[in-house]
Amino acid sequence: MPGPWGAALYDCRITHVRTTPLRHAFRLRTPLWLVDLDRLPPIPAVLRPLARFRAADHPGDPARSLRRNLDDYLASQGVHLDGGRVLMLTQARSLGYVFNPLTVYWCHGPDGRPVCTVAEVHNTYGAHHRYLLRPDRQGRAEAPKELYVSPFFPVDGRYRMSLPEPGPLLRLTIHLDRPGGRAFTAAVSGERSRADARTLVGTVLRHPFATRAVSLRIRLQGIRLLLRGLPVQPRGTAPAAAPADDPARTPDPAAHQEVPTP
Repeated sequence: MPGPWGAALYDCRITHVRTTPLRHAFRLRTPLWLVDLDRLPPIPAVLRPLARFRAADHPGDPARSLRRNLDDYLASQGVHLDGGRVLMLTQARSLGYVFNPLTVYWCHGPDGRPVCTVAEVHNTYGAHHRYLLRPDRQGRAEAPKELYVSPFFPVDGRYRMSLPEPGPLLRLTIHLDRPGGRAFTAAVSGERSRADARTLVGTVLRHPFATRAVSLRIRLQGIRLLLRGLPVQPRGTAPAAAPADDPARTPDPAAHQEVPTP
């Protein structure tokens, strides 16, 4: 990856389109990082409040590294990378806050060949789920929905994802197909920038409090849907809880997410 920090920053455009039972769409912008789990960016101490990558913000033991926790998860699924490279696309914790509805890991073997992709989803109810995917050469994969995410959709249907590994351009798409047809689409697109001190400061100035802004926008869209009369679906049995030290993971019936892109 380009840049002295061995990482990349993407200035992203995110689109959510709900098609049933009400049609609703909105767009937002936010920065996303692409980092190597074995070589996290050596951000100078004075800039670390602007961007941090913590194991506590993802599933696993917060006392271990992000890489160790991901390897432990993969091993539980019978996958062993044997030290192969892992790239993670995510939001960084910034100014004491993080909101990571979707983190994607591209996992490689020691020969550099792709082994699998992991889509890690967090909802606003304090739960998370990892989808272990085996994409084709175009980055396409499918998986049954297994986590309650949006309060307006039950846990049913199937995700159809396009998650090619990012290069100069980032292009991700996730569809939710439910009985009766396609219910929701989320798309992420962005252009790669060098990850260095100048780019980081410029990104924060262009997108101040970016993770809080995304969280707020999602909640406002949920309120709009409630006001339009869209019924809330029961949550059912709660999945595994995510780290509870972040306000973004508190229960919120106004959340408007479905495989909530970052």
